[in-house]
Amino acid sequence: MNVNGREFVMTFDYHTHTVFSHGKGTIEENVIAASEKGLREIAISDHGPGHLTYGIKRSSVPVMRKEITELRHKYPDIGIFLSVEANIVNTGSGLDVLPEEIEDYDFIIAGYHYGTRHSYCIPNYVGAHTPFGNSEKQRKKNTEMYLKAIYSNPLRILTHPGDKGPVHMDEIAKACAERGTLMEISTWHTHLTTDEIKTAMKYDVGFIISSDAHVPARVGSFEGGVGRAVEAGLELERIVNLKEI
Repeated sequence: MNVNGREFVMTFDYHTHTVFSHGKGTIEENVIAASEKGLREIAISDHGPGHLTYGIKRSSVPVMRKEITELRHKYPDIGIFLSVEANIVNTGSGLDVLPEEIEDYDFIIAGYHYGTRHSYCIPNYVGAHTPFGNSEKQRKKNTEMYLKAIYSNPLRILTHPGDKGPVHMDEIAKACAERGTLMEISTWHTHLTTDEIKTAMKYDVGFIISSDAHVPARVGSFEGGVGRAVEAGLELERIVNLKEI
C-alpha cells in the first residue's frame, strides 16, 4: 500500500477466524492465504468459549493444536500460532478463558462482543441501536470491565477496543501501555476510529492492524486500518506489523 510515496506491507496477521468458531475457512486455508500474501506469520484466533452462539468448543483446542503442529511441518516458511479471541466479561479474571487455560494457547487476544453472559450486552446493545444512546454510567462500567481484563491477563492484543460499547479510551490506552498490550486497528470493524486513535496515540502504546478475517480471502487485509491511522496522524512505525519496503 502506498502512503504519501512510501510503500508498506503487512508482515503478520494475528486475528483470523476459522470454522472452529464462525469463520468460513479451515485453518489450512487461512495459512495458505497468508502465505500467498507474503505474510511471515499468522495466528488462528477463534472466538472464546463463552460466546453463546459461535464460541469455540473447549474440546476443539487439542484438535486445533494437533493440526497446527502438522501444518508447521507442511508449511515451514510461515509461523503458525494458536491463539483465541477471548471475550471480555465482568466476572472472574475478566475473560471467558480461564487462567488455567491460557497455557493451552501460544498467546491470548481479547475483545468485547455481544452474545456473552455477564458483560452488559443488553444495555450496550440498546444504547447502540436506539435513540437513547449509552449513558456515562454505562461507559464507566464498560471501562472498568476492560481494565480488569487488561490488568488480570497477559493479553497480546486488545481487539477493536470501543466496538459495541463505549469506553474511556484514554484509560484503556494507558492500561495497554502499562501492560504492553497492543491496541488493534481493525479492518473489519470501525474501531479504533480515527478519533480513538488520536486519543490512544498520546500514550506509549503499540498498535497492530488486523484483518479479523472470517473468510480466507480476507486474511492479510490491512488497507482500511492504515487509512484511519494516516488520517489520525499516527506514525506508521508504531504499527508493529507494518513494514516499509
